[in-house]
Amino acid sequence: AITVGCAKSASQRSIVVSGKQISPQPPHAGPITVNFKLADAAKPLTGAHVTLEGDMTHAGMAPVFGEAQEVSPGQYHGQVTLSMGGDWVVLMHITLPDGKKIEEQMDVPGVQSK
Repeated sequence: AITVGCAKSASQRSIVVSGKQISPQPPHAGPITVNFKLADAAKPLTGAHVTLEGDMTHAGMAPVFGEAQEVSPGQYHGQVTLSMGGDWVVLMHITLPDGKKIEEQMDVPGVQSK
């Protein structure tokens, strides 16, 4: 769970990113699909804007980018194209409807070459 805000604040929000999945499995170089759910205090979180950033775990490689769309309340689905085999990390840059930003990371190890 990711908590946004100050612990002493009455407006503290508890944003949860769950159900993170990547397809195809096992992942390989080329387009991959990222699926996940967003919830705020167990209610589906709708209206978030999500960009995806794929980074290799070793230095010197350019990141790749994509976007995720809301496909049903609180369920997001997006694509990013991995340029080569190896170990990747996908960062989800999430902008909430109220403008707050959170980040979630998903490890994608052992991506196979084409």
